[in-house]
Amino acid sequence: MFTGTIEQDSKPTGHITSAQSAGITEVDAYFGGYGALDPAEEYKMSHKRRGLALIFNQERFFWKLCMPDRHGTNADKYNLTKRLQELNFEVKAYDNLKLEEMVSILREAADADHSDADCFVCVFLSHGENDYIYASDEKISIQEITALYKGDKCRSLVGKPKIFIIQACRGDKHDNPVTPMDVVDHDMKTNEVVVDAGVVYALPSGADFLMCYSVAEGYYSHRETINGSWYIQDLCALLQQFGGTLEFVELLTLVNRKVSMRRVGNCSDRSAIGKKQVPCFASMLTKKLYFRPRKV
Repeated sequence: MFTGTIEQDSKPTGHITSAQSAGITEVDAYFGGYGALDPAEEYKMSHKRRGLALIFNQERFFWKLCMPDRHGTNADKYNLTKRLQELNFEVKAYDNLKLEEMVSILREAADADHSDADCFVCVFLSHGENDYIYASDEKISIQEITALYKGDKCRSLVGKPKIFIIQACRGDKHDNPVTPMDVVDHDMKTNEVVVDAGVVYALPSGADFLMCYSVAEGYYSHRETINGSWYIQDLCALLQQFGGTLEFVELLTLVNRKVSMRRVGNCSDRSAIGKKQVPCFASMLTKKLYFRPRKV
């Protein structure tokens, strides 16, 4: 039978306390009074309102940005609006806003009283770059946006889910297929696959945030010029099918699987043919999240 001792990760410097010399284990802080954690605990979703859902849809950009129009994004906006309304959200969608206009709406939402709401959702359909997302004229940091909704700035959302959905590229690489048995999607010659530009990988600090990205860091995010982006198409399809019954993080995992089964068919960039995409999400949620139908 082996016995072990607890050792320190690093040697102490300077004055050595009696606790250190005695080999006593110390902790950074003490938190007491907590009972056993319930793994099935859910966020309270029985407030008077489901909550506000903002959609910022950017199809066109100022010429000085040298960014292509995002054909197909209006299909994403329409589908998301419909699905979120079915989940009882109050949806407000905006098209081609300048940065000043976008920030004004974000600040107004952060300053609003959400005390009678279950949660908050914010969606960006745009181009990205590094940890920025683009309005029609300028870019803004994702961290700057999410900071508006942290507990010290938006107290009525403390302890409530804050969901950010970002449809934009996160790099300049194509994801290559690794299995030889992929099923080819049915191609429409007029429905070309294009990519959204830029990189988005910022994460907020603080609990109860859920960051949903259309693609893993470093890769292209694909969008069909008629049907909309792969990610939003599949997210909306699964919200329609399971949105009221499946735990939301589990639903996002299904979205990952569904998108990963696609591959580029019709595209003017021949090097993109056959390429893949996998979304990702970063969860700082502390409980399970369900959007069950509201009781009348």
